[in-house]
Amino acid sequence: MADTVEHDAQGKRPRSVRVVLLALMIAMMLAMLDNMIVGTAMPTIVGELGGLEHLSWVVTGYTLATAASTPIWGKLGDMFGRKGAFLSSIVIFLIGSALSGMAQDMGQLIGFRAVQGLGAGGLMVGVMAIIGDLIPPRERGKYQGLMAGVMALAMIGGPLVGGTITDNWGWRWAFYINLPLGVVALALVTAVLHLPKKRAKAGIDYLGVILLTVGITAIVLVTTWGGTEYAWTSARIMELIGIGVASLIGFVFWQTRAAEPVLPLHIFRSRNFTLMSVIGFITGFVMFGATLFLPLYQQAVQGASATNSGLLLLPMLGAMLVTSMIAGRITTGSGRYKLFPIVGGALMIVGLYLLSLMDTDTTRLTSGLYMAVLGAGMGCLMQVTMLVAQNSVQMKDMGVASSSTTLFRTLGSSFGVAIMGALFNHRVQDVMAERAGTAGQNLTAKSAQLDAESLKKLPAAAREAYQHAVSSGTHSAFVLGAAISVLVLIAALFVKEVPLKGGPQKPSTDGAEAAPAAVAEAV
Repeated sequence: MADTVEHDAQGKRPRSVRVVLLALMIAMMLAMLDNMIVGTAMPTIVGELGGLEHLSWVVTGYTLATAASTPIWGKLGDMFGRKGAFLSSIVIFLIGSALSGMAQDMGQLIGFRAVQGLGAGGLMVGVMAIIGDLIPPRERGKYQGLMAGVMALAMIGGPLVGGTITDNWGWRWAFYINLPLGVVALALVTAVLHLPKKRAKAGIDYLGVILLTVGITAIVLVTTWGGTEYAWTSARIMELIGIGVASLIGFVFWQTRAAEPVLPLHIFRSRNFTLMSVIGFITGFVMFGATLFLPLYQQAVQGASATNSGLLLLPMLGAMLVTSMIAGRITTGSGRYKLFPIVGGALMIVGLYLLSLMDTDTTRLTSGLYMAVLGAGMGCLMQVTMLVAQNSVQMKDMGVASSSTTLFRTLGSSFGVAIMGALFNHRVQDVMAERAGTAGQNLTAKSAQLDAESLKKLPAAAREAYQHAVSSGTHSAFVLGAAISVLVLIAALFVKEVPLKGGPQKPSTDGAEAAPAAVAEAV
């Protein structure tokens, strides 16, 4: 029965659609939770498999594969059908999870994590694009708010779940735990989700896929290696920058000529879509930078335990969840959304500025309140960016719109961690040299992030110097974040409030026809 929207008009969505949404939430949880769990298990994994020098590749391999595959999955869904692409991504993710759990050395684990990342790229895009198919934009806000809740839950609970699994079942179950959840999602989607089948006449844009993959890979490697593995001015980083720029220029040129471009450039003619891409990039930049430095500050300066690191972010993530849900409900009820990116941009600026004021005397209550302000700002932006981006394109481009928005947020997070991290490390080194001389600078020569055990072993004077250094480093990182967040506020002011489908409508003049009401058939 093709009445998903009509049932909702009576105040109740069909049970079949609710079951599909449950499956989508499980899939989102898989993609978000995995990195958090694995991060906690990494010390144990290294202890058993060895290969400490390749440790970073366990995360980098997954991130690279996810970022590079994201736009490809979106295009495949548009060309050949959303359901098939989504199920394929789940299967690949589960295969990667099973193989990762069976890895016998670090090289195998890195390769299998890359397989997992290929599937994860399709999970994130598939969830958002299927919601775009099933739910009209006017109703979509509250459901995407639920997805924001899943993301927050994964970030809070991931480290706790990872520690519990590793301590009681062994690190391999950090990967095996994905299998039963993934099978449930597979079964529910297979049985309940029925979307119109598609078959594109044109072939896959292989050259576009290759150019985009090479470009994204080079960018992520630059942001991952720059300032850590290699100096920013080293030949290797310069080579990667050259390869990335050349590949992306070639990609843009080719997309104007390809019969079925992997990323149709016409979607950027929509002012709203382009603005949401900018806002999504900066939101990713700030969010992942904040989640990196806030636990470090609380552990090094405020003496919090690393074991409960996920709980340290609860004020920020809780505020993000609540605000996202409220924004979704208001958008659904009124059909209006421009206010949220404006308020979100302003709150992000204020929150980051407040966080930059933290020093060695700041209490946990005060820092928690500052984090809540930042979280409220991000909650206004997280799902509204996807909603407006999807509302700015035609239904045939729903997949690439979802994947592009996800990709820009992913790239933003890579740049945020790299640039804010470089600024943080530089500042820590300077303050350690000022307060503890050459000996202090040598303490943080290899890494500006000392673990709890290393911190306990330091003499009192060196420990105090390090706390001041971390406080100064986070100040610099958050000042940068606040300055960049100004661009969010500026972009939000230029957003045009095009009516969301599913309610009273006016003709769209934003460069693209808004997506029609749901075309899905859920039985």
